[in-house]
Amino acid sequence: MHDRSGRVADAATGRADGPAGGGSGGAAASVDRQPLGAGAVVLRRFAAAVDGVLWEQVQRIEAEAPFRHMETPGGFSMAVAMTNCGALGWVTDRRGYRYDPHDPLGGRPWPPMPTAFWSLATEAAAAAGFERFEPDACLINRYAPRARLSLHRDADERDFAQPIVSVSLGLPATFLFGGLKRSDPSLRVPLEHGDVVVWGGPARMRYHGVLALKDGVDPLLGRQRINLTFRKAG
Repeated sequence: MHDRSGRVADAATGRADGPAGGGSGGAAASVDRQPLGAGAVVLRRFAAAVDGVLWEQVQRIEAEAPFRHMETPGGFSMAVAMTNCGALGWVTDRRGYRYDPHDPLGGRPWPPMPTAFWSLATEAAAAAGFERFEPDACLINRYAPRARLSLHRDADERDFAQPIVSVSLGLPATFLFGGLKRSDPSLRVPLEHGDVVVWGGPARMRYHGVLALKDGVDPLLGRQRINLTFRKAG
């Protein structure tokens, strides 16, 4: 994502029915929380119990809306491959950064957000203290080894009162969680398969990023990391 200054960083809900029991089940009953400051928390392994369902849905979305390395307005190719699902999808090209209801590759609407995605995102938000989160966009990032996402803040959404919910699958990563200014120091937060980071309220506009991904092999996803980032964009 990008902030409105143009620095490179990183409607209807549009849900689709998924496999039965697509939510995070009883995960919220015993959540391992790691606070990152006011309004921000890591929910350790919150998504681990439904990782197979999530990965299956990612592959279904990819078949309809393939991953691609989007181009920035400055003409650079992003290191992280991206696609979207939901009523809105985040895109970047020579015209700028924005949310769009259609995939620019083919002009079709983005794939609907699977019920399993929506349930996990809303349950994670509630577990972090944000009870009324209704995401209408899910940006799906695919990291290959050495891919990284520089410090940025999510500022293309209309309602900053809504939190960001970020789900990690696959290879471990180091999440950078900075302050309200780009120059502020950043926490280095290790993220494992199934971890979910939620930030909102006073933390909503904090800068964040991901260090270069180390190589390895995840038992489910192989040599990659998938990040599901849920937003209320419209």
